[in-house]
Amino acid sequence: MKAEDILKNQPIVLFDGVCKFCSSSVRFVIRRNSRSNIMFCQIQSAAGQQLIAEYGLTDLGLNSMVLIHHGKSYIKSSAALHIATLMDMPWPLMFAFIIVPSFFRHRVYDWIGRRRYQWYGKRDACWVPDAKIQNRFLS
Repeated sequence: MKAEDILKNQPIVLFDGVCKFCSSSVRFVIRRNSRSNIMFCQIQSAAGQQLIAEYGLTDLGLNSMVLIHHGKSYIKSSAALHIATLMDMPWPLMFAFIIVPSFFRHRVYDWIGRRRYQWYGKRDACWVPDAKIQNRFLS
């Protein structure tokens, strides 16, 4: 499946594929997205790098989860809050935190992000989703 075809129809979440916390977060979202309308892509993949470049996010590195939806990109806490709106209830209610200024939300996000490998660990290679959900991943 080509990235450009998916972009027209479905939101895409880019994530750090070697980060255990990030992979667990993706599995959390998948279990709570009964519409199965969110696609996922590891930032380290060729498709992920293409999307990062296309949206001018090259300075992010692996330090942010990214949501691409309706031709816009969201990073850090803004991405997380927008992703929540795509999940089953009660998770969309988390979007209320969008009223908190982004500089504060992003600071908390960055604080957790800097410690994620220390707290949760890192894989030697990117996480490979099982066959049941493989069709929701761009490669």
